[in-house]
Amino acid sequence: MAPRKKENLYSFPKPIDNDTLVGHDATWHAFMNAWENRNNHPIHPVWMLAGPRGIGKATLAYKIARNVYGNVGDFFIIDLTRNIDKDGRPKPDGKIISVYTVRAMIESMQMSSMSGGWRVVLIDSVDELNAAAANAILKLLEEPPANTLFLLVVHQLASVLPTVRSRARVEKMRPLTISQMRELCAKFMPDEHISTETLHLANGSFGRIANLKQSGGDEIYANMIETLEKPTATSSDIMAIARRIAPTPALHGILLDAIVHFGLAEMYPSATRAINDINRIYLEPEVGIFTILSGIKKCL
Repeated sequence: MAPRKKENLYSFPKPIDNDTLVGHDATWHAFMNAWENRNNHPIHPVWMLAGPRGIGKATLAYKIARNVYGNVGDFFIIDLTRNIDKDGRPKPDGKIISVYTVRAMIESMQMSSMSGGWRVVLIDSVDELNAAAANAILKLLEEPPANTLFLLVVHQLASVLPTVRSRARVEKMRPLTISQMRELCAKFMPDEHISTETLHLANGSFGRIANLKQSGGDEIYANMIETLEKPTATSSDIMAIARRIAPTPALHGILLDAIVHFGLAEMYPSATRAINDINRIYLEPEVGIFTILSGIKKCL
């Protein structure tokens, strides 16, 4: 039986509403220095904030945006929640940002009144642009409009078109430290005990801690490790774990954490490919997860 989820126990603000930024001082100060000296040295129009998911890239992007456009400029946001289809109808449930969303933003920019202020275009994230959308952004970046700042959130630099990347100032943002994640946990989950093991499991991503706690993933992970270490564990025991993991794609990554825990580095590449294939190939994801867990068990 899948664990009862805890969505209602915690309140995690969306980046646009989040005033709490922990870490990333170097990137923030680098931008502010460039911004405050823009009259002497023109600021780079395209800033790419790159790093793992859940570390605060979008939160920083919105903080920068608020500082730039203030109450006079124009602010344009491209993300999945604002996605539209070819007829202009909302399509917020997709996984890919359409070219129609980008074109609508460009049209709005062309019609907007500058009022003497700056315009900010925030894309969260570039990884989610489809090929046509990415090419439309590229054309815009080739000759950026005056007094326009582009903030590009990127989870994986390798997924970005080299031509887009070459037109940006790339800021590589590091995962959060244990102490920084404890600070965020104290802010957003003050009544919850977050174990050191869970903090390490999150790999510097507070977003991942939030997902683990909401889904019960930390408990599932502990149960998975216990089952795999148990000499008498049966195939039924392993399938029971697979069935707990399967309904929540965000938890599939804990299989890789288990591989790291047991020091099975040789399994990591094949397991990564297998996890990527689970939702694409398997009608019953628990079968693919069971196969990975069984492979780990055989190596112990």
